[in-house]
Amino acid sequence: MQRVLTRELSSSSSSLLARLCSSRKLAQLAEAISPEQSNAVLPKMPPFDYAPPPYTGPRIEEILRKRSEFLSPSMFYFYKKPLNIVDGKMQYLYDEDGRRYLDAFGGIATVCCGHCHPDVIEAIINQTKRLQHSTVVYLNHAIADFAEALASKLPGDLKVVFFTNSGTEANELALMMARLYTGCHDVVSVRNAYHGNAAGTMGATAQSNWKFNIVQTGMHHALNPDQYRGAFGSDGEKYAKDVQEIIEFGTSGHVAAFISEAIQGVGGILELAPGYLPAAYKSIRKAGGLCIADEVQSGFARTGSHFWGFEAHGVVPDIVTMAKGIGNGLPIGAVVTTPEIAKVLTRRSYFNTFGGNPVCTAGGLAVLKVLEKERLQENALVVGSYLKGRLENLQEKHDIIGDVRGRGLMLGVELVTDRRSKAPAKAEILRVMDQMKEMGVLVGKGGFYGNVFRITPPLCFTKDDADFLVDSMDLAISKL
Repeated sequence: MQRVLTRELSSSSSSLLARLCSSRKLAQLAEAISPEQSNAVLPKMPPFDYAPPPYTGPRIEEILRKRSEFLSPSMFYFYKKPLNIVDGKMQYLYDEDGRRYLDAFGGIATVCCGHCHPDVIEAIINQTKRLQHSTVVYLNHAIADFAEALASKLPGDLKVVFFTNSGTEANELALMMARLYTGCHDVVSVRNAYHGNAAGTMGATAQSNWKFNIVQTGMHHALNPDQYRGAFGSDGEKYAKDVQEIIEFGTSGHVAAFISEAIQGVGGILELAPGYLPAAYKSIRKAGGLCIADEVQSGFARTGSHFWGFEAHGVVPDIVTMAKGIGNGLPIGAVVTTPEIAKVLTRRSYFNTFGGNPVCTAGGLAVLKVLEKERLQENALVVGSYLKGRLENLQEKHDIIGDVRGRGLMLGVELVTDRRSKAPAKAEILRVMDQMKEMGVLVGKGGFYGNVFRITPPLCFTKDDADFLVDSMDLAISKL
């Protein structure tokens, strides 16, 4: 019966489809047809020459039971029917049944080269065979080689590297260094920002969604230069006046640091208004503070136009923090600063057991080589611009799309129930996400209201992948 229905769906008009699905039984059967069976109705996933090995491990039900019993109750997952992802290759992921999905989230902007990239895997395996871990009190070439290569990607005197295990840890270290160097405690960050969930970085994070009621001193949150919802539109200099006023009225007149993302990731892929960072940096430096660029999500070629997000704003920070894309999924982060600022950590002993682990740094160096060899920054620009253009065309078709923003392969699509009031479409985005998942597309979501699609795929994404993503989103929104 299913074969008959599939054949008729492929060859019949939409009116015939409506007649076939008039009965409840046939409608249910039509919904059960897989994407591969109904090519004429659903967008077609681009071909890909890889078949994962059979999976024989625990199924979804058993994993959910173990998570419920043994893991933190704070952990959450996407979708009404959560996915059990067991395999990955480049821009694709595979579930326990071997079904392929287009990964448009990239493990939260983390997988930059592609899942299980052979060059990165080879570097990790070769280093693991020789030495998995020693400690930085001994010499090993892997950490030094990666530090040298990483420093070469940064401007000015930014050439001293401290390796950490995560972006949160990198930002914690950067804030501490700024306070030690300046002798001041006050830090200015931007509202709607996310910088981590440890004690210090939670203070810099400026969304109530991610803040617990713990002591967070010395933090000031400036007006967000939000080009979509902000009071001054795209006039960055007007927003930056709030930074100066915070210094004048909220501090002693001297500050330790200003920390910001160039594009707010968790905050909903919000690119800071033009002119904001130069003006804010000027005010902070006049008050004796350091400028910290949080490149945890926007770094490593993701924006396409530049290797680092801050470069698009014409500024050079004093400290740069990074993680996620630095290791293509390895647990590694870094802080890069000037030799002068770096000296503050010699006042006492600063040590990190796993920071600069030889396996992670060997993998990180391989990531940099792949980015250059495969020209993934250029690909992020070309494919990202094409994808953004298609999303903007989709915005013209669907009123629920209030804004399309970002650059390269760091894009956001904000859904609203009304374009004039910009009321967030919280329930609708969940339905669209579930529909897209059923069609084989995985995207993230974020923003303060949870109504923004976060599109941050591996940088090997293709135009065919972009078409499949947009066509799937188009169909899912049409079903609303």
